[in-house]
Amino acid sequence: MDWIAVLVAVLVVLAGALSVFLVVIGLPGTWLLLGLALLIELVDHWWLEGEAPVTFSWWLLGACTVLALIGELLEFLAGALGAKRGGASRRGMALAVVGGVVGGIVGVPFGLIVGAFFGAVLGTFLGAVIGELTRPGTELRDTLRPAIGASIGRVLGTLAKLPIAIAVWVALSVAAFVA
Repeated sequence: MDWIAVLVAVLVVLAGALSVFLVVIGLPGTWLLLGLALLIELVDHWWLEGEAPVTFSWWLLGACTVLALIGELLEFLAGALGAKRGGASRRGMALAVVGGVVGGIVGVPFGLIVGAFFGAVLGTFLGAVIGELTRPGTELRDTLRPAIGASIGRVLGTLAKLPIAIAVWVALSVAAFVA
């Protein structure tokens, strides 16, 4: 393995760690890592030698894409079911998603993982509250149950998606060093 291939493999490992962090705060980290892997696969003939240079097989990229889709589905279903079970409106659910992303980003200075995670949960809660308060005739006490449901759904969705993001990271990292 020459130095460029090692450098690319280290880049994949570091980008994978960042992607897992992005998943924790509610951003599409797994998809960004898959995009990087695809880009690497499209240009790896520039630094890999051999008749058919491959960093990531198309089968591996396909399997990781399927895993990422499953993670998205689990996260969406958990969040939607939590909010719906709490009685949230569509507006409340939508603002809960937006609030979760904003809260995750705002929480980063309070701790990369813990601060971002709690920021995302708090943002989800506040987003659902704001979404419900914009409905005519809704009082603050009427927003608590939907907001708590959305927050619980957010936590469960992230917990379901996180192991999948880690699995994609490990699979791509191992493949990058084996290439």
